[in-house]
Amino acid sequence: MATTSYHEPVLLDETLAQLDLKPGAVILDGTLGGAGHAEAILERTAPDGLLIGLDLDPDAIREAGRRLAVYGDRVRLVQASFRQLERIAREENPSGLDGVLLDLGVSSHQLDRPERGFRFSPGPASPLDMRMDREHEGVTAARLLATLSAADLERMFSEYGELPGARRLARAIVQHRETAPLATARDLIELIQGAGIGHGRSHNPATLVFQALRIAVNDELAALEEGLEAAFRVLRPGGRLVVLTYHSLEDRIVKRAIRSAAKGCVCPPSFPVCRCGRKPRVVLATRRPIEPSAREIESNPRARSARLRSAIRLEAS
Repeated sequence: MATTSYHEPVLLDETLAQLDLKPGAVILDGTLGGAGHAEAILERTAPDGLLIGLDLDPDAIREAGRRLAVYGDRVRLVQASFRQLERIAREENPSGLDGVLLDLGVSSHQLDRPERGFRFSPGPASPLDMRMDREHEGVTAARLLATLSAADLERMFSEYGELPGARRLARAIVQHRETAPLATARDLIELIQGAGIGHGRSHNPATLVFQALRIAVNDELAALEEGLEAAFRVLRPGGRLVVLTYHSLEDRIVKRAIRSAAKGCVCPPSFPVCRCGRKPRVVLATRRPIEPSAREIESNPRARSARLRSAIRLEAS
């Protein structure tokens, strides 16, 4: 198997096990990244398995195309959000999918490129961009910081970053931009420090601030909800959904969506017979999330916060 420094896949063995891969399986990787998971999936589904890979980032599509070229027509790559998962899946394989993988968050490659602005780097070459797709117009993090009201900034940092001191930071941003814009990661880091956000806490508060901005720029949580629902619709009976999350907001959405899909009748207990007709669509394959081992965290510290949840599609009702 080829190697690449683009991205080290997290929970790789556990992901492959949960997908329950077999030769000839049709798998959609909705967050292609550096194609580490995708390449392993292709190896496990040889000789005739099909991999449909989606990613909003054109850099990821280009890199994955080079890495997976050896697999020929067993690979179909599309630059798209997993919001378009259902449409693309039905176009590429109308009979349905045997598995869907969503490895959420930001890839190591994106974090390690200062010009992308995902990482709170003190260097001058880190613009506050954070768009997954920079080839199309879209609001940047700098634009949000320049235009949102104090109330909207506070709401963004509270809801998407769960940041203590969100109101204080929002007011500091509004005051700062009256005299100078926040254009780089260093500008924002200095403002966070100057506003006294996170003093006395063990974790760098910039992590939560940058997380909130990235989620807002890319509308990540709404996209996740849409992608999960689409995955339930396109999986064949027995097909597997596997999702890797990296913070509590994502994990709560995935947990809630899977448990809701696993629920049957929702009629009030007073009803003698079911009137809603609701049937479970999935069964939980993981009662509790799978976490990386101490060995994996040691070799890849960015895996520390990863959580894996999976579900199995039931017969269509």
